[in-house]
Amino acid sequence: MSLLKPVKVASCVCLFSAILPASANDAWDHWRKSAGERYDTIMENGSLDLYVSGRIRHGRGTYSDEKIQSFNERDAWGLGIGRTWRNPQQNDESLYAFVIRDSHYKPQLMAGYAYLWTKPLAFGIEGGLGWTAQLMSRQDYFGGFPFPVVLPLAAIGPRGGKLFLSYVPRLSSSKGNGDVLFAFGRITLD
Repeated sequence: MSLLKPVKVASCVCLFSAILPASANDAWDHWRKSAGERYDTIMENGSLDLYVSGRIRHGRGTYSDEKIQSFNERDAWGLGIGRTWRNPQQNDESLYAFVIRDSHYKPQLMAGYAYLWTKPLAFGIEGGLGWTAQLMSRQDYFGGFPFPVVLPLAAIGPRGGKLFLSYVPRLSSSKGNGDVLFAFGRITLD
């Protein structure tokens, strides 16, 4: 049964592509070609990276004290691997795959692309702001089926090792949904 899900998704993509107007198909083809070239550049020219995590912080105004006590905030350990390319504008473009222990002590899988605008600060330290687009899989959303997410990023550190923060905003007015800060590090291995 689970093998049918990817087949259904692929069928929907093919059907969607077939009914798009020619100009939309041209735009889609251009985007797909550009993304493929970017992927190749990062994989061929990028440095090998190790990602490590350990901390999550839930918004104190979003969740009750009781709920926060039930969350895993201190042991969100995880590892990932990726490649980062410093582009001609001196900004970082990364591809990565990452697994962490989420707020509910379950595995959370992430794979995606990140863009980080960097600026030298002092003494070899640089700061950065950017975004990441990823596919995420969590047991508490969609039964673990991967779903797309776009999140902001902030970073500080030397080129070869940065501390990152990413923020999951509160997306509804109901309590207990979003407003999470995630801290992780990226270390260049080569």
